[in-house]
Amino acid sequence: MASAQNPHGGQEQTILGIYTAMYHWGAIIVSPGYTDPSLFTAGGNPYGTSVTVQNGKMVEDVQAAVKHQAKRTVDVAKWIAAGSN
Repeated sequence: MASAQNPHGGQEQTILGIYTAMYHWGAIIVSPGYTDPSLFTAGGNPYGTSVTVQNGKMVEDVQAAVKHQAKRTVDVAKWIAAGSN
């Protein structure tokens, strides 16, 4: 998840920068992609949920997108664990 003070403030690039470091560690990236309608309500970022913050408050309603992203991550981890036996 990333945030910025203004729309188009680099949220996607911030997430991609984090992913670059994770690639060096051999991490498996589980981005949300466009797998749930809630992602479009939250700004449509396929790399991970991001928000715009103004006056200390999030502008977008991202709760459903965050829940979807977390569930997707857990589901993929379960698939990997099941396949490793």
